[in-house]
Amino acid sequence: MTELNRRRLLQTAAVTGAVLSAPSAVAASGATESAIDFFPQDDLGPRERVSLDLDWRFAFGHATDMARDFDYGLALRTHAKQGARVANCVGHDYDDSRWQKIDVPHDWAVALPFAQGAKGAIANGEDEPDMLAAHGYKPIGRDFPETSIGWYRRVVPVSPADKGKRLWIEFDGVFRNAMIIFNGFILKRHESGYTSFQVDITDFIHTDDKPNLLTVRVDATEGEGWFYEGAGIYRHVWLVKTNAVHIPQWGVWVRGQTDGTVEIETTVRNRGEAARNLTLSHKIDFGAPVVGHLPANWALDSAGAMRTATASVGDTTITDRTTLQHPILWSLENPHLYQLETQILDGETVLDTVITYFGLRDIRFDAEKGFLLNGKPVKLKGTNNHQDHAGVGAAIPDALQLWRLQQLKDMGSNAYRCSHNPPTPEVLMACDRLGILVIDETRKMSSSEDGLYQLEAMIRRDRNHPSVIAWSICNEEPLQGTERGIEVARTMKALCKRLDPTRPVTAALDNSYGKGITSVVDVLGFNYRHHLMEKFHADYPNIPIYGSETGSTVSTRGEYVTDAARSFVRAYDTEHPWWASTAEAYWPLFDDKAFIAGGFIWTGFDYRGEPTPYNRWPAISSQFGILDTCGFPKDNAFYYRAWWKNEPLLHLFPHWNWEGQDGQTIPVWVHSNLDAVELFVNGRSQGKKTVVKNRHLEWDVVYQPGRIQAFGYKGNKVVMKTVRETAGPATKLVLTTDRTALKGDGRDVAILKVEAFDAKGRPAPKADNLVKFSLSGGGTVIGVGNGNPASHEADKASERRLFNGLAQAIVQTAIVQTGRSPGRITVTASAEGLKSASVTLIAD
Repeated sequence: MTELNRRRLLQTAAVTGAVLSAPSAVAASGATESAIDFFPQDDLGPRERVSLDLDWRFAFGHATDMARDFDYGLALRTHAKQGARVANCVGHDYDDSRWQKIDVPHDWAVALPFAQGAKGAIANGEDEPDMLAAHGYKPIGRDFPETSIGWYRRVVPVSPADKGKRLWIEFDGVFRNAMIIFNGFILKRHESGYTSFQVDITDFIHTDDKPNLLTVRVDATEGEGWFYEGAGIYRHVWLVKTNAVHIPQWGVWVRGQTDGTVEIETTVRNRGEAARNLTLSHKIDFGAPVVGHLPANWALDSAGAMRTATASVGDTTITDRTTLQHPILWSLENPHLYQLETQILDGETVLDTVITYFGLRDIRFDAEKGFLLNGKPVKLKGTNNHQDHAGVGAAIPDALQLWRLQQLKDMGSNAYRCSHNPPTPEVLMACDRLGILVIDETRKMSSSEDGLYQLEAMIRRDRNHPSVIAWSICNEEPLQGTERGIEVARTMKALCKRLDPTRPVTAALDNSYGKGITSVVDVLGFNYRHHLMEKFHADYPNIPIYGSETGSTVSTRGEYVTDAARSFVRAYDTEHPWWASTAEAYWPLFDDKAFIAGGFIWTGFDYRGEPTPYNRWPAISSQFGILDTCGFPKDNAFYYRAWWKNEPLLHLFPHWNWEGQDGQTIPVWVHSNLDAVELFVNGRSQGKKTVVKNRHLEWDVVYQPGRIQAFGYKGNKVVMKTVRETAGPATKLVLTTDRTALKGDGRDVAILKVEAFDAKGRPAPKADNLVKFSLSGGGTVIGVGNGNPASHEADKASERRLFNGLAQAIVQTAIVQTGRSPGRITVTASAEGLKSASVTLIAD
């Protein structure tokens, strides 16, 4: 094995360690973990890929007042002369010292106050709901010109050594309608808020002493969805520097087979003045499984290919094949990734290097057997999710992305539908390494030039990810059941198959099953309407089907009586919109029928906007989630955990604090996958009940303060117990963190949970104390939340009220200079009248 392979093995092993330790570490014990990058940082020399996330300046512009929009558009001169008169804030001599200092990812909408908008037109004799409700009552849009335009500025690091190189900037996502200005020149307009894009700056750089200034104007006055979308540069930004002969963005495509055959298609771009004879080299390192155990036939394995080729001016596509002798397959249990190093060489000189991760697996949707991974049936136990989280909105740090996915995986979920747009790249990187299957969805169902561009950008970016199992071209579109829809879908599908013939094309329909684009897609998704699936299968036995959106129980964490005035819904699995269903209404059917490939719950997490079931002020977020906006589990999470994971479970609810309701009947539920459960109230048995697969158990109990206790049986033996006790007033706080060892890079975050307990150490289930977070030793609280779907407290703050006993803070590290001692960050949570709590984080 070469020294290069040893180095790569260590890199891959570092990734392994992060997956195993980062999501599960708990700071309450005082333990620490290694600060390891979950997302690998590869050596690409001589190529440079530099993060531009830090040290930006931000200011609001104005959608209607040019003077307040830095004279952008003044006197119709914006495009008259290139590099002149774009706006008065795009020059290096402009003083931006009064602009806000920010880092990206950045979502300016989440920091805005809540606002009511104008009601829509009268329809069916009734007023339409406040149209701002869908976007979480944030003042974004044409009615709010003063908070819907944002300007960003930062200096881009360019040196004299960069003369003769190719330079471009990669934006992973900007919402939306971004205008990219570099050194005063408008270089690109990019409307989509969800597609990644690049901007070539080669011809516009200064290589002398002048600063190179990047300015971005973001116009969020128009939305793309019917849900909270945020505003601004809410994903990462990168500067790339390469040789004139290089591999362009997304220029390597790997297609691996389960027999070890690997086909590599590489685009070589020559921006020189003449064709060149060069060598293209591929090296595949054996990698290492990320989780689980090594297969019995595991062996060190590597492969490669090398060829000379003529790189004509422009783009040249080269296809190579090689074989891994001992292939290790990517699976849910062992999501093994191989690492491909592709290099362009001129003699012995390396001109460019690109690293690509890929997996070997076989996927297939079968009309009778459902979804098969490597030839074995796998039931899709999925969730739908928007990119939104308490405290940070759409600008989710990488570590929080990973944490969110881990919460879903811990519940037994094995699949993720990107609703309703391509995700940030880090989501797919994490799914590759965690063993989570993905349906990747384009935002726009259109065969227009822009619609096909968005689809192509998604596929080219994401087609190397083994986690991605299908391309989705539609979600509940008006075209879905029409002849025009058929033509549009055919054009989109043709593009999908040209770019990637290895994955099926799917669409999510909420009507017109058997009509319209049903005849076009490879796999049909049912949004709800699960009662139609058996008949559809009988009528169309050759079309694979799955539930693209299922469930949609609405509930408020910790609330067990519906209170419409407070926008709360009881947290039993009983409430749902007319078009949806409860968990128990759909999952038993999906579990029983092999021809249903599985389903994706709407949704994994609560999210801002679409405040169902209360689509009116003051409700600000949906209540579909199995987890709330902070990721705290609702009781339904334990239903899925019971039947999705092969682990014993016993979950008892509700709480047992029903002051003033002595003698009243309280429904008591249990989620369990044991054989039987016996319920006790203050020591007296209420009866033993047999567990029925995919169902809950329920008792009607007359309330008396004290305790309820559930005994779980396996056969005739009690194997698990759980209890709920009537708690006294809250007396203390307990603060825990997902991990204590962080990267001191100014980007890493810890997710902190604060809970209230009474004097006897029992959870205080109704506590709503105002908790204040203070830090010493560096770091910043970048967001707070509590899961309350009607709370109008600020997300960008250092305090938050507990909601039913819980709140969350997200703490981000400061930059620790190389060679200095690790930084110690002490976070303290305090509330008036309660004992405070602290936790220490180490940033290295």
